[in-house]
Amino acid sequence: MKNIRRAFWISKIEELWEKRSIVWLSGVRRAGKTTLAHSLEKIEYFDCELPRVRQMMEDPEDFLESFHGQRIILDEVHRLDHPAEILKIAADHYPKLKILATGSSTLGASKKFRDTLTGRKAELWLTPMISSDLKSFAREDLGYRFLHGGLPPFFLSDEVPERDFQEWMDAYWAKDIQELFRLERRHSFQKFSELLMVQSGGIFEATNFARPCEVSRSTISNYLQVLEETFVMHVVRPFNSHRAAEIVAAPKVYAFDTGFVSYYRGWSSLRRQDFGILWEHFVLNELYAHLQRRDLHYWRDKRGHEVDFVFLKRGKNSMVPITLECKWASSEFDPTSLKAFRHPYPRGENFVVSHGIKRSYERHYDEIKVVFVSLEELIQRLQ
Repeated sequence: MKNIRRAFWISKIEELWEKRSIVWLSGVRRAGKTTLAHSLEKIEYFDCELPRVRQMMEDPEDFLESFHGQRIILDEVHRLDHPAEILKIAADHYPKLKILATGSSTLGASKKFRDTLTGRKAELWLTPMISSDLKSFAREDLGYRFLHGGLPPFFLSDEVPERDFQEWMDAYWAKDIQELFRLERRHSFQKFSELLMVQSGGIFEATNFARPCEVSRSTISNYLQVLEETFVMHVVRPFNSHRAAEIVAAPKVYAFDTGFVSYYRGWSSLRRQDFGILWEHFVLNELYAHLQRRDLHYWRDKRGHEVDFVFLKRGKNSMVPITLECKWASSEFDPTSLKAFRHPYPRGENFVVSHGIKRSYERHYDEIKVVFVSLEELIQRLQ
């Protein structure tokens, strides 16, 4: 795995270093942050979990002076007692020094960073593996990616790593949750996480989880906030203009990785009908990786019409809603819900993103134009 160069992410880091001297690389545990850092050229690497490394940085100026003008990695930087101090000094007094700082959760750093690094750092969120990563790993079988998931060690396993999924959840509780949030009731939190994995992609109602998890509705809401802030769950909120017929409050919640969805649903192999929901998760992950923003929406009305994702693009004097429908096979697309959406919101492009499309094409449904695209082309059109 050390020889695999994830070209997309390496180029992102290099681009951000052109804008800022400090790049903060975040992502869930085992997403490949450390391996990615090691794959950069001409770098000095420091693991901040090691006591001897932390001792080296007790005098930040002395440490930074010895690497002025170089490129260094501060892995797990939030393990330092005062991570903001050393990064602020580096940004203000050693602008030619390039630093890549990593951590398993942005919140783990932000509690210590506060506002001291505002305008001083660029941020990059390393998501589970995307399409270009599959090429780097020389295995572009999406069914394999869906079942194994997008964490590189899991993806590289010859067999579906069932035990690793549970061990990951245990480590997530012990290290991320306990160190950052100090929640109680491990059983309730993990039960809630598992239920969300099983129902991933569905509309979220806190009351439905309170009884099986044996906690209050407000605790469930707090749990969801923690899962969202640590990038384990993605909360996709409804797009609306407060019309009476629209869903205006209840979000949809997606698990961060297809492998975990498959594992908690008990899928050791995939049936044809399983690909649709996993493709939707994969498309969402790809959008997050390339756009580096989490403000996608979905739309649903009280008659059951639903649009998978709504992307807001700035137009003249307003935000224009672009619709994104995810279909494993383009033949599965039904324009009924799109027509219901475009009646109150006539402006904006409409895309159906499907597996297997090599070249985009258009179709008209009454006055509505829909463009059928590959995932790669969709990303190009949205950027």
